[in-house]
Amino acid sequence: MRSRAVPTTFIYLFLALLALVFLYPVILMVLTAFKTTPEIFRNPFGLPEAFSWKGFQNVWERARFGLYLRNSVIITGASALLLLATAAPAAYALARYTFRLKTVLFVFFLAGIMIPIRLGILPLYLLMRDLGLLDSPFALILTYTASGMPMSVFLLSVFFRNLPRELEDAARIDGCSEGQTFVRIMLPLVRPGLATVVIVNVVPWWNDFFFPLLFLTTDRWKTIPLGMQVFFGQHLIDWSLVFSGMVLASLPLLVVYLIMSRQFIAGLTAGAVKG
Repeated sequence: MRSRAVPTTFIYLFLALLALVFLYPVILMVLTAFKTTPEIFRNPFGLPEAFSWKGFQNVWERARFGLYLRNSVIITGASALLLLATAAPAAYALARYTFRLKTVLFVFFLAGIMIPIRLGILPLYLLMRDLGLLDSPFALILTYTASGMPMSVFLLSVFFRNLPRELEDAARIDGCSEGQTFVRIMLPLVRPGLATVVIVNVVPWWNDFFFPLLFLTTDRWKTIPLGMQVFFGQHLIDWSLVFSGMVLASLPLLVVYLIMSRQFIAGLTAGAVKG
């Protein structure tokens, strides 16, 4: 028993050290946000002398952070909902049905994973211009949904493929239609996969600077990365405001991960075991 306890103790110590390495920059960023700029240069790695909320207040009021936060939540949330509404049925069809073009469609989605969407940026911009969607949230919502579709279909098809066929047979015997079987029986069983798809796609969408810069021209629909970049450029010497803005921009992603962390970890584990 003692010989087994010693390696286990070292494993936990190593994991704790690894967690500290990853968490230290985040903790340092949060502590720095409560300092004034002179204090940051005087004591960069220590605790704040007095926790000040002035930096957060200035960022919220002077940087129009509330507007950018609203825009990011609307665009990212709508993109995630539209992605789940389209990728889940497509993955279910590819995983559970047999039809003539199944292999062609699967290869099509795989090609979408291998080819970066930025290679088609000029035709995409011209398409949004012709549709009259420039400087509107729909340009970003459609672009994000299309960019996340290939990987999401591929991931969800793995989860659907590993569900037993007996569930569908039992649902049909009970009188469920194909749509009811999908919504009521199969979809709840792949919640870890859905959470994985949401987190994997929401993080790069939330932090994206390229597409908002391309499609948005006014402040009306600017997202946090684009809006805060302008603000940081104006107040680059005021590091207290910069770190306060970074903390505020990171909080929504932290909340999303905490809400979906259990399903996300279960999805990663299921994929590792079943794949």
